[in-house]
Amino acid sequence: MDSPGNTSTGPLEQLKVINWAQAQAGQEWIRSRGLTVQQAFVLGYLADHPGAIQRDIAQATRTTAANVSGVLRGLEARHLVERRFQGGDERSKRVFATDAGTELVSGHHEAMLAVDESILAPLTAAERAALQALLDKVTAALPHLGTS
Repeated sequence: MDSPGNTSTGPLEQLKVINWAQAQAGQEWIRSRGLTVQQAFVLGYLADHPGAIQRDIAQATRTTAANVSGVLRGLEARHLVERRFQGGDERSKRVFATDAGTELVSGHHEAMLAVDESILAPLTAAERAALQALLDKVTAALPHLGTS
């Protein structure tokens, strides 16, 4: 097996190395906050969609309502989310990230931009533009995610 820095590997193998580096950095950022990837995603979703219902969270996380329920229980125990009844209807529970929960996941986007910048640091502005143009050309010919 070729090493990650081996230039004899093809371009798609090199893209896998870059993707792996991004994923590892993201997972480390999440772990440093004492969260699982799923917990961090749910908190981020709730920060952007306050008052979501459990079914919406399950759909966004592409998992089951039972799995989301377990994640929410763990987050509730840490006072990172709270469930509230909407309009006095006990069948209509809405989920909200607490201030502590929102704060815990704030800065993720900026952290990932910094990772991207460190990955691209060896390239000049012209090389970055050339790379972007090549990637745009390749991805334009691919089917878009979520479409058939």
